[in-house]
Amino acid sequence: MVVGDFPIETDTIVIGAGPGGYVAAIRAAQLGQKVTIVEKGSLGGVCLNVGCIPSKALIAASHRYETALNSEDVGIKAEKVTVDFSKVQEWKAGVVKKLTGGVEGLLKGNKVDIVQGEAYFVDENSLKVMDENSSQTYTFKNAIIATGSRPIELPTFKYSKRVLDSTGALNLDEIPGKLVVIGGGYVGTELGTAYANLGSEVTILEGADDILSGFEKQMTALVKRNLKKKKVEIVTKAMAKGVEETENGVTVKFEAKGEEKTVEADYVLVTVGRKPNTDELGLEQIGVKMTDRGVIEIDKQCRTNVTNIFAIGDIVPGPPLAHKASYEGKIAAEVISGQPSEIDYLGIPAVVFSEPELATVGYTEKQAKDEGLDIDAAKFPFAANGRALSLNNTDGFVKLVTRKEDGLVIGAQIAGANASDMISELGLAIEAGMTVEDIAMTIHAHPTLGEITMEAAEVALGTPIHIVK
Repeated sequence: MVVGDFPIETDTIVIGAGPGGYVAAIRAAQLGQKVTIVEKGSLGGVCLNVGCIPSKALIAASHRYETALNSEDVGIKAEKVTVDFSKVQEWKAGVVKKLTGGVEGLLKGNKVDIVQGEAYFVDENSLKVMDENSSQTYTFKNAIIATGSRPIELPTFKYSKRVLDSTGALNLDEIPGKLVVIGGGYVGTELGTAYANLGSEVTILEGADDILSGFEKQMTALVKRNLKKKKVEIVTKAMAKGVEETENGVTVKFEAKGEEKTVEADYVLVTVGRKPNTDELGLEQIGVKMTDRGVIEIDKQCRTNVTNIFAIGDIVPGPPLAHKASYEGKIAAEVISGQPSEIDYLGIPAVVFSEPELATVGYTEKQAKDEGLDIDAAKFPFAANGRALSLNNTDGFVKLVTRKEDGLVIGAQIAGANASDMISELGLAIEAGMTVEDIAMTIHAHPTLGEITMEAAEVALGTPIHIVK
């Protein structure tokens, strides 16, 4: 028997329940809208299930193992340290489960209607949500598309048991003896480092001149030095050509310095970028403008060329960052609710959980100069900080980029322990229009890594205390 498809009405429908979609849905509901969220997979999207969260859990576990093995210089020696990798994976899964369960609770607590299935636009005010057994029409006043992205698959490296995307690398049931990583960006560097810490012999093949191309060379130099200590081989300007797969491993062919080479491994991880999930939504049906790559064009309010359709996250221009998606989700929900919100990306940080951690916000020195800004740059090293010394973790620096005329903070870069946490203070400084004097006059607790930020501000003022000018 076929049940009639009577349309269900909602004010705002959100497609995708990742860090962009679920945040947009909650904010829209808080602002008085009746909201429905559609998700074909698991709540939390890539970030919570197979991205940011499980990767950081794996990285944290790898750090504990490495620390247990390498603490003799502070007088601690451990013997017979072992890794129960199934237990690591079980713990990682528990972290994910807590967070995804929390997302469901938050959505329900804000009275958001959660629907499982795939969405397909019929027109600009209606769409169908389909699962294996049924199809349901929803009508809406506004829609927010937050469908995220997926790993790019190279034609010569089809994903399989031994050729992995990031999801596959996170869910291995063994620590590889040897691992080849194609792509030295965020994901490749983070997972390559984690497995190197756990004992894998890692080779990173990067097509560009350097790994982590989004960061300044003085920052990436620290990461490369640490990777070499872990015996990670980094091959830049390398073109991956193909892979031969056997039951027990892979042989990866690549070209570097004009020579054809091969490297054998247990697995190869391919991390060469991500592709927006915009190809199976029926967007052509309603005339939403996209680039050739499937990226949706939006204005400063996250609105597409179809006035009641909004788009956020990995499917719009800019880096595929979870916190960018969440930020855009709030903007879109506020605009739909009649608020004059607009996106401003200057204060959005980028972080890589490498060793040491790298973080940047606002302008780099080069970007500021390229835009013709008259700037100063001031640095303070971790090695001159008491807390960094007591942590036995002195690699790195804080750098402030300031406007010369008035000391306004317009950018910052941090390489070092806890850079991912420290960058927030500098994002706030940029967002609030603070000067280096404001930061220098803020009393920072001692002994903390946060003092390095204060000291960098004092360098910018020309009055450093703990280094000689």
